[in-house]
Amino acid sequence: MALQKGNKNCITDVEGVYVGHKTLYEKISDNQTICTGVTAILPHPRNLFYEKVRAGCYVINGYGKTSGLVQIDELGFIESPIMLTNTLSIGPVIEGTVTYMLEHNKEIGTSAGTLNVVVGECNDGYLNSMRLQAVRPEHAIEAIENASNSACEQGAVGAGKGMICFGYKGGIGTASRIVTASDEKFTVGCLVLSNFGDSQDALFANFPEKKKNPNSTDGSIMMIIATDAPLYDRQLRRLAKRSAAGLGRVGSHMDNGSGDIAIAFSTANTSQHNINGHLETITYLRDDDQAMNQLFQAVAEATEEAIINSLKFAETTEGQNGRIIEKAPLS
Repeated sequence: MALQKGNKNCITDVEGVYVGHKTLYEKISDNQTICTGVTAILPHPRNLFYEKVRAGCYVINGYGKTSGLVQIDELGFIESPIMLTNTLSIGPVIEGTVTYMLEHNKEIGTSAGTLNVVVGECNDGYLNSMRLQAVRPEHAIEAIENASNSACEQGAVGAGKGMICFGYKGGIGTASRIVTASDEKFTVGCLVLSNFGDSQDALFANFPEKKKNPNSTDGSIMMIIATDAPLYDRQLRRLAKRSAAGLGRVGSHMDNGSGDIAIAFSTANTSQHNINGHLETITYLRDDDQAMNQLFQAVAEATEEAIINSLKFAETTEGQNGRIIEKAPLS
């Protein structure tokens, strides 16, 4: 039985989660068009460096250029906004996010150590003139400052402006599910940056035309999963793995040249950067609790719907060299 959707059917149904976009779209010449952007996911609106969230990540197929996953895998925390952009813009987005965090944390780099910024990417080079490197550090800052907990924009916005999914216009999609166990309720939300698949591979629709995804050989997807369930990093890595079930449901083969990467975090059990004493105590769900299987189901369902929503909410877009990617015929 399918799980109940959240009120907004959005990752921001997880209390405290904020999402912001900065979209860049400008026709420079007959041949060159800026068609890209930045998306920011804030696990909570407070100071993330001093109030870190527990996190896990999972690389389904590693043809991707993310930053910051090594430290998530090692220490199990996220301490900055999670940023999404195009493949060649990871550098300026890191710089902008670091600048934002330094402005709000005067101790970083001196008395408080350094900072791990997480940035994910997909290749939007079919529509976007990526070689222009139009994304600048200030655009990352604007995406963060634009963030809110309202139902976020989807489709061809932010980092999704130039992305293509199943041969049609893709980009940002999101969905959420409610898990009920005994007298407790937990929310799971997923936000994706979709950029993969040919139309004939889609399992959720019988598209009338055969369309290839021209952005890259096999495409990519970033999947960001949020929950308020009290989990720790090992369990969150397990949640991140279940995004592969949702990805498979829509028709992805997770091909050789695809970057399929999931990051999961919990807004419960935050950890203070400076804590007195040698020990830290948290409360977390047992692995064999009845809620855990529902959380896995919620990730699979929300990931699947988020991918479909990235198509439903996108609009036909013209990019460089007069290239046009059509809106998917989905209602």
